Amino acid sequence: QLQLVESGGGLVQPGGSLRLSCAAAGFTLRDYKIGWFRQAPGKEREAVLCISRTGRITNFVDSVNGRFTISRDNAENTVYLQMNSLKPEDTAVYYCAAKRVYYMDYASCSGMNDWGKGTLVTVSS
Repeated sequence: QLQLVESGGGLVQPGGSLRLSCAAAGFTLRDYKIGWFRQAPGKEREAVLCISRTGRITNFVDSVNGRFTISRDNAENTVYLQMNSLKPEDTAVYYCAAKRVYYMDYASCSGMNDWGKGTLVTVSS
């Protein structure tokens, strides 16, 4: 059974940093594109950053430019979201998601099939 497990969320002050991890269990991530999504209270879920098999990145949220970075370690079967200079408006439940793309190098955030349960990030003083 495919599982994605997010970790690393928590409470952080504005300007602080967090690194979220998305670990895959039951399958290998190397044939998948992966995305980080978030859902803030009272808002719809939105794509944040997505990464292809080979590391190409798609950024869906302009406000995270220069602050958030997505990366993947296929050997560790894990994808990361490094979040710096956090702002209160980054408060949300963060989800990782995956779609098997075999040998295609897609970096889009669309069509994700498998989702984790999410990890809560709260940015507050």
